[in-house]
Amino acid sequence: MSKKITGTFALFVLLTSAIIAQEQQPVQFKFSTKRLNDSLVHVQIAAKIEKGVQLFTVNKQTEADAFISSFQLDSTLHKHQRLADTITEVGRRQQMVDNANSAVMHYFTDSVTFLFPLHIASSDSTLVKGSFNWLAKNDNTYPSGEVSFAVPVKSGSENADPSSNDIAGKSFWQIFLLCFFAGIIAVFTPCVFPLIPVTVSFFLKRSKTRVEGIRNALWYSLSIVLIYALPTFILVMIFGDDILYQIATSSISNILFFLIFMVFAISFFGAFEIQLPNSWANKADQKASKGGLMGIFFMALTLVIVSFSCTGPIVGTLLGQASTGGVSAAPIIGMLGFGVGLALPFSLFAFFPSMLQSMPKSGGWLNSVKVSFGFIELALALKFLSNVDLIYHWRLLDRDVFLVLWIVIFILLGMYLLGKLKFSHDSDLPFISVPRLFFAILSFSFAVYILPGLWGAPLRHLSGFIPPDGTQDFNLDELKYQQNQSSSSSGKTVSLAKPPVRLADKLHVPYGLVAYFTLAEGLAAAKALNKPIMLDFTGHSCANCRKMEKEVWKDEEVLKRMRNDFVLVSLYVDESTELPLAEQYKNKDGDLMITEGDRNLDYEITQFGFNAQPLYMFLDTNGKLLSEIKYGYNPDVKKFIAHLESAKQAFDAQQK
Repeated sequence: MSKKITGTFALFVLLTSAIIAQEQQPVQFKFSTKRLNDSLVHVQIAAKIEKGVQLFTVNKQTEADAFISSFQLDSTLHKHQRLADTITEVGRRQQMVDNANSAVMHYFTDSVTFLFPLHIASSDSTLVKGSFNWLAKNDNTYPSGEVSFAVPVKSGSENADPSSNDIAGKSFWQIFLLCFFAGIIAVFTPCVFPLIPVTVSFFLKRSKTRVEGIRNALWYSLSIVLIYALPTFILVMIFGDDILYQIATSSISNILFFLIFMVFAISFFGAFEIQLPNSWANKADQKASKGGLMGIFFMALTLVIVSFSCTGPIVGTLLGQASTGGVSAAPIIGMLGFGVGLALPFSLFAFFPSMLQSMPKSGGWLNSVKVSFGFIELALALKFLSNVDLIYHWRLLDRDVFLVLWIVIFILLGMYLLGKLKFSHDSDLPFISVPRLFFAILSFSFAVYILPGLWGAPLRHLSGFIPPDGTQDFNLDELKYQQNQSSSSSGKTVSLAKPPVRLADKLHVPYGLVAYFTLAEGLAAAKALNKPIMLDFTGHSCANCRKMEKEVWKDEEVLKRMRNDFVLVSLYVDESTELPLAEQYKNKDGDLMITEGDRNLDYEITQFGFNAQPLYMFLDTNGKLLSEIKYGYNPDVKKFIAHLESAKQAFDAQQK
């Protein structure tokens, strides 16, 4: 009889508590995942319990337990089996006995974290969906509820932060290898290549034994690596982690880079020779003549100084690209890779001196390499000028103008390689060698590849280097999005909420999306539409932002979710438009925030502890975070969709 009474009482409690739960939520939940090893993941449910409320346990302690909470996975996740009887409850579990109903109750007060283990292989990344059915006691009432959740689980090779092992869109190893190969290329410049046999022969002849010669050559190579990596390291240590990032994204720096690269290009074409002061090389050479390890170090320094006219532009480009990730280790690793690539031949030839005989002799081909670098430097100079053009909205180098200039440059490069163009200091070219022919084919092919971009072809592989699609007036690729915009939900966004006003005449987002360019306008629209905010921290000079737009945003499933489920707020951290005087302020360091970009970058740093772009964060209608994950550059469309769904689920859970 007592069991029947208990069952009837439990049914009555559940029915009445469903009504109470609609009026108040005495328990707040936060969902997350944590990978423990190659096969095990914890779904973590952290509960914050109001004072006086008792949340019932998930683990049934005895057969007499009358009330428990429960955890249920989505049926589509059958392949991820939950481990039986191993649910962990982190909190102070308490017990009470209801003698009137012969019921035993185990519960938590204040807070508790439930850990549900899942079998998920390290190679898998997925979205775990489910619900948590909670039951609590508050005096004589029994509030309850069902909270749905969707949390991403990353593969074992990923960190908790999708952007944390992507620096400037590349892992540390990728940056190292990119700069390493750039160092190898620099070896074949006229400033470095002729010095290899002379330097290696010098070490081998001056050393008493071959072992000593190899040791000296290794120290020489190591010295080259240190000369490139140490200044970058010291600069970061003195001026802070983001100094190179600030330099790389500054409009003044980009103007200087443009001018420097133009000067280098003209020099490579043979108009004049760029050299560091001769006194520097002379002093380093005097130190080198003293012998010993220190003398060898100064020999390496002499090489770096003498070869500056050839290696300087390459180093500048690599530093600029690596620094845009906003992480201090990236440029350091980049310079380490470049130094290793440049120094490697000296060590190899010291180990295998017979290889010196097979080296091609210096000659006119070295000058051809130098002139070819001149064309490439000219193209890179336009990239830096384009960054400034975008920041200040000059509209001098719109996408179509930029592409025309690049097409002409690479056609001229192909003609030069075929011997159809000739500079005053070029040697006679009686025939075309096979390497020149293949490089000419590559140059012409590249020019043909970018030609359709004049009519709006996406050119996805160059999305990080060329101006965005919005700067091109005639764009067939964008036309279909503009035609569909009025009938899409983005059109509804404009009609239900106030349209974007501030900066809307200067800034645009692709694919017919509607975006707000200030947080205040975005929050107002989010409240009017009752939609979460997708914060898009971006920049005019952000190469990886353009790549994400081309490789991820353009996907139909991504676009559908961004249009229908979110209010997009794009905050440009390098926008030059000045804030109204009433909105200008000093940040925590006392620096005056004058422009829209200043304010956006300060907001990104102070609120999220991040200064790299892109960064995607999700807020509710009150501006509070829906997810702690700092989602940066990651071209995996499925992961981005999973993250969007997770943010939407978190927002929907708040509305219940």
